[in-house]
Amino acid sequence: MAKNESQQFAEIAVALPIKSTFHYKVPKILRKIASAGSRVRVPFGRRQIFGMIVGFVQKSEFQSLKPISTLLDDKPVLGADLLHLTRWMADTYQATWGETLQAALPGPLRRGKSSMTPREEASTVEIPPHPRHAPTSEQQRALRPIIESVEKREHAVFLLHGVTGSGKTEVYLQAIERVLELGRTSIVLVPEIALTPQTIERFQGRFGSSRVAYLHSGMLESRRLQEWRRIQSGHARVVVGARSAVFAPVQSLGLIVVDEEHEPSYKQEDAPRYHARDAAIERARTTQTPVVLGSATPSIESYHLAESGRYRLLEMKERIDGVPMPAVEIVDMREELGLRGRGLIFSRKLEEAVHKTLSQKEQAILFLNRRGFSTFVQCRKCGHTMRCASCQVTLTYHIETKKLLCHYCNGSIDLPKICPKCRSEYVRFQGIGTQKVESELARRFPQARIARMDTDATKVRGSHEKILSAFRKGELDVLVGTQMVAKGLDYPRVTLVGVISADTALNLPDFRSAERTFNLLTQVAGRAGRSRLPGRVIVQTYTPHHYGIQAAARHDYASFYKQEIPIRRELNLPPFTRIVELVARSPKESRALEFAQQVAAEMRRSLAGLPAQVLGPAPAPIPRLRRQYRWQILIQSGSLERIQERLREALGRCHPPRGSYLAVDVDPL
Repeated sequence: MAKNESQQFAEIAVALPIKSTFHYKVPKILRKIASAGSRVRVPFGRRQIFGMIVGFVQKSEFQSLKPISTLLDDKPVLGADLLHLTRWMADTYQATWGETLQAALPGPLRRGKSSMTPREEASTVEIPPHPRHAPTSEQQRALRPIIESVEKREHAVFLLHGVTGSGKTEVYLQAIERVLELGRTSIVLVPEIALTPQTIERFQGRFGSSRVAYLHSGMLESRRLQEWRRIQSGHARVVVGARSAVFAPVQSLGLIVVDEEHEPSYKQEDAPRYHARDAAIERARTTQTPVVLGSATPSIESYHLAESGRYRLLEMKERIDGVPMPAVEIVDMREELGLRGRGLIFSRKLEEAVHKTLSQKEQAILFLNRRGFSTFVQCRKCGHTMRCASCQVTLTYHIETKKLLCHYCNGSIDLPKICPKCRSEYVRFQGIGTQKVESELARRFPQARIARMDTDATKVRGSHEKILSAFRKGELDVLVGTQMVAKGLDYPRVTLVGVISADTALNLPDFRSAERTFNLLTQVAGRAGRSRLPGRVIVQTYTPHHYGIQAAARHDYASFYKQEIPIRRELNLPPFTRIVELVARSPKESRALEFAQQVAAEMRRSLAGLPAQVLGPAPAPIPRLRRQYRWQILIQSGSLERIQERLREALGRCHPPRGSYLAVDVDPL
């Protein structure tokens, strides 16, 4: 059958949260140019909506099909590998194909546009060449199997476990160098926008600005589309970007790198709730491409897969040029509290270390994973705590705006002078955030040049680059920040890292709290002493004997893993099981609970006889968020593949009442 005859009917995924695809007639005039992966405008009810052709059918069981109104692309915007990836994501994460296709496109293309005039000129700053270093023996051992897989065009997943400062980026660069020699392309994923400029600079310095493109959510849409088109045309051969760069429209893919693969920011919070690391592995599998997962602190799941032989483990245990790991000292803040009283931010040891660092004209990083000035405001007379009216969470005081801010819904109120409950004047700040650390640091060290790096301080586009550039040039002495400063930064004059509180993540009601604490401490400690100048790390904690803190102080991942994995096995938690989280929400508490109970009952009926356990419903960790009451159901299964189809059918039978909603999160973080 001729091509134009076989393309009478198109299968189209529409840009709506609808699980099924739809058949439309392809007008004769479009049959020679319509292709899978092209965007269209189609009639849907009484309106016109956007969709994408995902295939063609020779016959349709439906009568009176409507024709496609407009073909927006004469060439596909998504290739066959991305159509497969988005379909896999829809099936795996219980999303719709239309949602995942939308996630794969830049904003303008989602809205039916094909081009935009950039609002800003591309940077003309000349990136100095980045020299190619002769690989160390450890780097060479890691590179050899990666390059072999690249040359053979075989799919393999490598877990590159290298201590901080061991030169993992140089391994990526030299592997990509071989990929380019073979005429193929590479994708490099990084977890934070803050890391992107520094990473881009290294890659552009090695491969040239014209061959390196970057993609992340902090870019202007016009610039993002321009970069996307450079990639699609084949002019850019190396793509560096955050989570969504996994959808980069590269041709002839040769390698995918996922740097800091353990990072939670690779997980998308909104539908489709995909994990970019797992999406990268699936894309690589279908294109017969190797994947390198790099980290000094691999996720428990990835390391377990490497132990079992599913991934190939590559280890680098030494820093470049034999630079020693920084010495880590743990300060028991319980003793400091007894000696120096409440409201303590800096231990005597940390304060002395900052003074010494400044006097030697070196640099320091102070880490606290809480933004704001005070983490809550409380009445000392009646105990009332100021909470968000829309969410059941405490409000954080921000000194710059002099307001109490909710970090979930972004609502704010003025700081009350008297308690709204008992009318007393004993309203006091409690807890500490990065703003308070910065303020106290400036008070104690007025001569120091200090900057803060958190989401409040980096709201303006380009502020990440400005702060890090000033720090790199030595124009700043101390950088105070949240997890933005905990990984990826490589500055030779940083000799001191201070952890204000190691207990922030440890006390969260989350089975991964020990893992996250270990990861953050190890990563932030790794920022110190990355040159010939010796590094020092001071960790302040009220739980100094916790195995995660002790292992981080020794830079000992193996020890932490050996203590953590039996706990996971005994409690049947990942990596020994997969979890699906269902959250029913409604503005009315009774309706949210009733709907959650119906969903749980349906899940138990539908999954009976399969390797699955249904837990709940129970109140979500944050029971009320943005004026919505939330109830949670957890499904645990040793084999997600065996329950997926039954789960999809069951979800299709769960119809939320008016104003209610059911969120589905596979492998939630």
